[in-house]
Amino acid sequence: MSEKKYSLELPEVARNPHDTYRKLRDNAPVTELSGRSSLGAVTLSRHEDVMRAFQTPEVFSSDPGAVDIGNTRPLVPLQIDPPHHRKHRKALDPLFAPQQMAKHEPRVRELIRELIDNVADEGHCNFHHEIAEPMPSTIFLELLGLPVSRVEEFLALKDGIVRPPARSMEERREMVNATGQEIYAVLEEVVDARMAERQDDFLSTILDAEVEGQPLSRDDVVDIGYLFFIAGLDTVSASLECMVAFLAQNPGHRQQLVDDPSVIPHAIEELLRYESPVASAARITAVDTEVNGCPISAGTRIHVLIGSANTDERTWDNPDEVNFGRESKKHIAFGAGVHRCLGSHLARMELRVALEEWHARVPDYRLAEGIEPRFSQGIRQIDNLELVW
Repeated sequence: MSEKKYSLELPEVARNPHDTYRKLRDNAPVTELSGRSSLGAVTLSRHEDVMRAFQTPEVFSSDPGAVDIGNTRPLVPLQIDPPHHRKHRKALDPLFAPQQMAKHEPRVRELIRELIDNVADEGHCNFHHEIAEPMPSTIFLELLGLPVSRVEEFLALKDGIVRPPARSMEERREMVNATGQEIYAVLEEVVDARMAERQDDFLSTILDAEVEGQPLSRDDVVDIGYLFFIAGLDTVSASLECMVAFLAQNPGHRQQLVDDPSVIPHAIEELLRYESPVASAARITAVDTEVNGCPISAGTRIHVLIGSANTDERTWDNPDEVNFGRESKKHIAFGAGVHRCLGSHLARMELRVALEEWHARVPDYRLAEGIEPRFSQGIRQIDNLELVW
């Protein structure tokens, strides 16, 4: 294991991590990064090693000890390993199948058009605040069954888990745990209301789902809701921001989408690969193991660098070239193995519709003068995405 410490926490590295990814793969593929968020964790950066971590949950477990996100029980199904994981995915996968997600496309298109209408004639906007955050957040709350009127409250709770303004690990732990209890209270209130009276939303559907012939427990439904709450209010927003930030700075690529909207699905896959909006995932070793000859003891937290794996020249041809005609689409921006992202079909649909509608109305845009996109760590949100046209 390399003794030289690398960091992904510096602002310039968070903005453009590819050079650091390359140095890690070449010089320290199994290492401990410097920085508060990486203390005590081993980082894997090569595609082969990342895939092994994703595909062998009996070694690299998704146990709750892998990451601290304020929950007191395992989040279903993310933090449950096989064989129990399989029965929960079997119950949930049909809810997120492509044909089910297609039913929600008209509402997504209606909402994104409303948001674009609010800014199209202004000649400028903060894309994060006015487009990328409200669109998927509203859709998610409507689908799950949480009140859209409380979106600002819920976004603040989500950020209290994902991006707490803590100055130390101890302070972070306290903030995250306190926020987690608030999220539980919100979800328990809504789940109890749905137990009394079903509505046309995911929580009601999940309450009626069965696992091996038995209904899910109240706690199971709350735990599923907790996972959706964290993922549904953040990842699509961050993905859309990464894509639009790239396109705002690369007019040749942007023009491809304007000239031929059929390119958009291919652009989404390539930008998911290159930008890897969810830059890493967490695991914990269930047994003693080794990676690239480096021994790793049981109970070690693992940082799996999705962004590095998606740009590993050992797997990809010309990985630093963004090519919307790239033949291979086997990126792992949504993870891999049994814990692959449950909501990937919803995310792809939302991203496609948003890019279609945005480029139809605002085809020629750029970053405002003096703006240097500010990427958050882990999930690469850009809160200062100021655009002009």
